[in-house]
Amino acid sequence: MPRPAVPAGIEPLVAGYESVRDTVGESGAAVYRLRRPGVEDRYLKIGHGAVAREIADEVARLRWLSGLLPVPDVIEFVATDDAAWLLMTALPGRTAAESLRDPASDRIAIVDALAAAVRRWHGLPIESCPFNAGIGVRMPAARARLAAGLVDPRDWGAPRAGSSVEQAWDELRGFLPITPDPVVTHGDLTLENVLIEGEQVVGCVDVGRAGVADRYQDLALLWAGLAEFGDALPQRFLASYGTTTPDMHKIRFHLALDEWF
Repeated sequence: MPRPAVPAGIEPLVAGYESVRDTVGESGAAVYRLRRPGVEDRYLKIGHGAVAREIADEVARLRWLSGLLPVPDVIEFVATDDAAWLLMTALPGRTAAESLRDPASDRIAIVDALAAAVRRWHGLPIESCPFNAGIGVRMPAARARLAAGLVDPRDWGAPRAGSSVEQAWDELRGFLPITPDPVVTHGDLTLENVLIEGEQVVGCVDVGRAGVADRYQDLALLWAGLAEFGDALPQRFLASYGTTTPDMHKIRFHLALDEWF
């Protein structure tokens, strides 16, 4: 695949690389893996409109997290009024979802590694984090995403598949009030956004929603992802994390809220 067109500020940094369309993220950003013999791969993320603004949010968080946690390094970022291009390093490993599907993998070791990685995220001092990702920010952001055309109710899974936007919104509001237990969260901590190598977590990607929020923002998404592999793994994950009695009300709320993102 030929390389996508890039602005002058990025062109010299991708010269000689061939691109592979990696994915179109749920946010609508196009992601390309850039390869060149003899050098490490790079990733190029491109977005327009509201997606471009989300990429700018990710850049700010990547720069803050650099040196604190294993995340991609920003090589270059270029933005215009309506578009954004983010060039970053590629991390090693494969996704936690891929690792767990591998019959040769040690699922318990992976789950324990996930718990340790989440504890590391949540152990960052919240007073040093400049990003607020709490409910008071995410609820208005959910409605804003709907207005921007970034929410498609046809993509909603059970139990709200077939629900109207207003029905889903009323359900979401019905969980409130929620008493937060604030920590520094990843914000979109799915199994696809955690990278595993040798049954250890070696990095996290897609950190554009990172910030101070209730810890169940992260715990709920990993709980749901691990539940696809049976009941034992979610329970093992929370026990390894240090939560023996999960708050299922919070888990249901954060999973309902995630449908909007």
